[in-house]
Amino acid sequence: MAFQKAVKGTALIGGGAIATVFGLSQFSQYRNKHGTFVHAQAAEAVTVPIKNDFPTREQQILALKTTSEFDVLVIGGGATGCGCALDAVTRGLKTALLERDDFSSGTSSRSTKLIHGGVRYLQKAIMKLDFEQYKMVKEALEERANLLEIAPHLSAPLPIMLPVYKWWQLPYYWFGIKLYDIVAGSQCLKSSYVLSKSRALELFPMLRKDELVGAIVYYDGQHNDARMNLAIALTAARYGAATANYAEVLRLLKTTDPASGKQRVCGVRCRDVLTGQEFDVKAKCVINATGPFTDSVRKMDDQEVPNICQPSAGVHIVMPGYYSPDNMGLLDPATSDGRVIFFLPWEKMTIAGTTDSPTDVTSHPIPTEEDINFILNEVRNYLSVDVEVRRGDVLAAWSGIRPLVTDPNSKDTQSISRNHVVTISDSGLVTIAGGKWTTYRAMAQDTIDAAIQAHDLNAGSSKTVGLQLQGAEDWSPTLYIRLVQDYGLESEVAQHLASTYGDKAFEVAKIAQVTGKRWPIVGKRLVSEFPYIEAEVVYGVKEYARTAVDMISRRTRLAFLNVQAAEEALPRIVDIMAKELNWSEQKKKEEFEAAKKFLYYEMGYKVKSDQLTDSSEISLLPSDIERYKKRFHMFDKDKKGFITILDVQRVLESISVQIAENTLHDILNEVDLNKNGQVELNEFLQLMSAIQKGHVSGSRLAVLMKTAEENLRQRGVISVDRSGGGL
Repeated sequence: MAFQKAVKGTALIGGGAIATVFGLSQFSQYRNKHGTFVHAQAAEAVTVPIKNDFPTREQQILALKTTSEFDVLVIGGGATGCGCALDAVTRGLKTALLERDDFSSGTSSRSTKLIHGGVRYLQKAIMKLDFEQYKMVKEALEERANLLEIAPHLSAPLPIMLPVYKWWQLPYYWFGIKLYDIVAGSQCLKSSYVLSKSRALELFPMLRKDELVGAIVYYDGQHNDARMNLAIALTAARYGAATANYAEVLRLLKTTDPASGKQRVCGVRCRDVLTGQEFDVKAKCVINATGPFTDSVRKMDDQEVPNICQPSAGVHIVMPGYYSPDNMGLLDPATSDGRVIFFLPWEKMTIAGTTDSPTDVTSHPIPTEEDINFILNEVRNYLSVDVEVRRGDVLAAWSGIRPLVTDPNSKDTQSISRNHVVTISDSGLVTIAGGKWTTYRAMAQDTIDAAIQAHDLNAGSSKTVGLQLQGAEDWSPTLYIRLVQDYGLESEVAQHLASTYGDKAFEVAKIAQVTGKRWPIVGKRLVSEFPYIEAEVVYGVKEYARTAVDMISRRTRLAFLNVQAAEEALPRIVDIMAKELNWSEQKKKEEFEAAKKFLYYEMGYKVKSDQLTDSSEISLLPSDIERYKKRFHMFDKDKKGFITILDVQRVLESISVQIAENTLHDILNEVDLNKNGQVELNEFLQLMSAIQKGHVSGSRLAVLMKTAEENLRQRGVISVDRSGGGL
């Protein structure tokens, strides 16, 4: 009864404010009514023909070298840069794009995976009566609806629960979330609603129940960010844009304007990173869309120009899927230091983040143990005491750099708006900075509008609202069934292919290898617990993947889901890519080492190894030490003080179990701290101590030795698959 009164009372308290915001929202919709009608027809108005397929990278490089002059040249292959290229080329402009690394290799692949308007930005807009913040949220909500429409295979609505632990918070949060619905207007994904305590626990059973009052559920969008970025790039390429990854801009080219006598940017000198060849690309307009590296390109134009970007680092972690329901996220609206933490299901795992702290600009941001533990502590505050939140369950961790626009009046990055700005230098360099993933299309539209005006380009209005991206045209929610029926793929693999490639999933299925099994007929997995198959590596090369890192992080998302699984898949991935790209043995070795380095530093493997070191404290009870010593000596029959692969093989043979030697080597290597090819008693005790403390989980050696001990008595079967443990 009290619960219902609180909600009803809120309607009276906030009625006036809601009416005010509703009026603003309706005014905004009325003002744009005719524009919206035109936008609905924009995709049909594209007169540029679209190719059935995109050119090869070699063809794209040739086009860059041989085209006398482009209308627009975009620097940067993130979401905004690719969005600019797509916007320009669909207006009929001759367009090029250069990315020094891979598409989406920076911030665009390291997001929270949400397509959202920004609940907290709306809160700031209301609290500070900030109309600019309100407009940003309104724009983001419009773009959210568009993105869900143009790439339905890569995105979907996601309900997010906001748990309430104090009665007074219920009307406060309810009011804010309802405003969010109202600002979205007709583009509201689904109306928010209030849950009782019992219903909240039914939908999110892992939730902490002590003092829980109830919960509010609202809807935002979620997507596969790297694949979405790639879909934008491939769509631009199919419309005729000359897009190339691994093409680094070395300097800007300038010419003297005969009319004004001023220096004007007229192109770039670039280098094909893969071949080392340098060449010029001429263009009437050059656009700087390099995210965190915005100022470095601006300084190519003018060394004296002041910085306009203030980078902020955001760390995320991935945990096993059992930490969250399959289709319900969680929002922590007020963390211990005032930040917001999301806890979301993603790709059958659970993603948690993010942090928000000033950082230096780097191409290789590294997650810190401090940030990982901050996120874990916040997660613990909201989960039931029955759920032990273990440091060892962190499967992957990464840091992304947000390119925030500097506000000179702000004291910290949390208060900086995610608004975007478009600037044009005296020499004509167009720069797009700031913004957020969700608004990439609107940012691109504003940028190309400014470029057309500043450089007097002959083009019409933007055509990208409603313009379907690569894979969306013939996609349907039931497409995966045809993949199962027509090709004999596992249902899980078919669902994955459909949600990753859309209607292009059939192209992947056609090149999938026969398994030689009764079922599935085709589709050899790269690793047993993920639905990625070997055919995706072949197709990924067609999608411009040129390094093993491209494949494990952006064509597949293995590195973002489980770094140990990614490392396990690496040898096969490198072998397949080597065949497709004619790599030498030396090149294969370099790619393997580069990918391992990427996993170690950028995806959290380093902080995993730091959990178990030579100096790790052994804090076990005497009885536990004796028990573990007995288990160890069962393998170390000769009392050497260490065990090797031969010792493990001998025990396994005695119970009629066979495991491949390379697998055993990997299992021991996980625990071999001093890398001398053997596991010493002290290392084993450090491992067991770390497992007890929750710092390490899913150790295959620990599982194997425990199971072997039991099987010597019972003669059962030993399983050495990873048991969901992580970093």
